[in-house]
Amino acid sequence: MGRPRILILGGTNEARLLAEALAARDDCDVLLSLAGRTEKPATQPVSVRIGGFGGAAALADFLKVGGYDLLIDATHPFAERISANAAFAAETTGIAAIALRRPEWQRLRGDRWREVQSIPAAIEALGPSPRHVFLATGRQGAHHAEAAPQHHYLIRSVDPVEPPLALDNVEYVLERGPFTLGGECDLLREHHIDVIVAKNSGGAATYAKIEAARLLGIEVIMVARAPASIVEAVDTVEAALAAIGHLFPPAMKRGV
Repeated sequence: MGRPRILILGGTNEARLLAEALAARDDCDVLLSLAGRTEKPATQPVSVRIGGFGGAAALADFLKVGGYDLLIDATHPFAERISANAAFAAETTGIAAIALRRPEWQRLRGDRWREVQSIPAAIEALGPSPRHVFLATGRQGAHHAEAAPQHHYLIRSVDPVEPPLALDNVEYVLERGPFTLGGECDLLREHHIDVIVAKNSGGAATYAKIEAARLLGIEVIMVARAPASIVEAVDTVEAALAAIGHLFPPAMKRGV
């Protein structure tokens, strides 16, 4: 077998680190696919394509036409549609597939969590009385806040929320993680936040807000992940590299 061809569905720090490690080995051909939702994506260590595929069947065709040997789903834990498309494409084509999923955050002593299944459910759980809400779910689901205009919202995202929300009491912060515990505590105090709405994304880059909430006694309404797809999952870059080495031992051995 020649150099294995690998398609990574990315957009996460883990995807970038995995691509970096594979590029350093230099014994496989890697293409990193980004959805294009972020206006200024971080520089990547391998060839990159931007934009969606047009559905599960189109992704399957892309894999077949491109002669790919492995599909790695390293998208965000809440990118349910592309993960479902990846599972379908792998099953349809018979191409090997791995999902790289960082572990969920776990409730610790002092955490005041309420778990819900969606952002609309989180907004509803805020209740009827006005509250100061840190909506830390990114811009994709921010518009759901319009269903509860009585609250004061602080919304943080990498790119601007477009169009701006039809709310009287909303402030925007444009920042990209990782964030620090001290910075998050300052942000929560400055805006008098009494509840955080967050997705259980896992990982270290945005965990500081959860630590800050624990320290300050602030409630967190935590949006749970959807059930995992049927694709075999690993939870670290190292585990993904080991799985790739197991799949392609002759090709990968030269770079170990």
